[in-house]
Order: sequence, then structure tokens, then C-alpha cells
Amino acid sequence: MTNKAIISTDNAPAAIGTYSQAVKVNNTVYLSGQIPLDPKTMELVEGDFAAQAHQMFKNLSAVCEAAGGSLGQIVKLNIFMEDLGNFPVVNEVMAQYFSEPYPARAAVGVKQLPKGAMVEADGILVI
Repeated sequence: MTNKAIISTDNAPAAIGTYSQAVKVNNTVYLSGQIPLDPKTMELVEGDFAAQAHQMFKNLSAVCEAAGGSLGQIVKLNIFMEDLGNFPVVNEVMAQYFSEPYPARAAVGVKQLPKGAMVEADGILVI
């Protein structure tokens, strides 16, 4: 029998649609996409792509912590960017939040993200 729990925290933006911030099944946590919203104002953070990437990782970290884990326990990370020209920047910012061994990762170019964000990430965490 599976042990399913919904993960929610006020330290990350509330869901802006019909989804949960994360769902934990046994020791695996499925993290919904996080965009660079300030969890207090629910507005995009001001600044450039790097500022948005930092907030996105902070939001993802908050959900990981609410699930009883950390970014370092993410085994699969998906990053969505409106401009793949920001690939080097996302690598620089990601290196400030992760250490080796890094998770498996995909970086995908997309046409548009919710609320006009430049970047979004989701992932799978094992705790």
C-alpha cells in the first residue's frame, strides 16, 4: 500500500492552478513547477534572469524542506526557459544551490511560462 501525502508550505508560492506544490509517495516527492514568484506577494521578483533563477531555486528549496528533504536530494530536475541563451546563467545560479553529484537534468526552451516568468523548474526528490 502506498503512503501518499500532499506537501504544502507558505514559504513557497501558493499553487496558481489545480495542482499541489508537491506530492509525496513513500520516499519519493514529485515537485510541481516553481516560477520566481515572491511567496509573500505572489508577484514575480524584479530583476534579470539570474534574479528570477535564484528565486525559483529558493521556492523549490522551500518545498523540498516542507517535504523533509533538501535540494541536494533531487534526483531529476527539469528547467524550462523562454530563452535558451540563458543556459550559461542557469548553470552559474544552479551551482550555488547544488553540489556534485548533480541531479539528472533537462533544460527545455519554451515559448511562454506562467505570469510572464523567464524560468521554471520542477523535479523529483528522494528522501
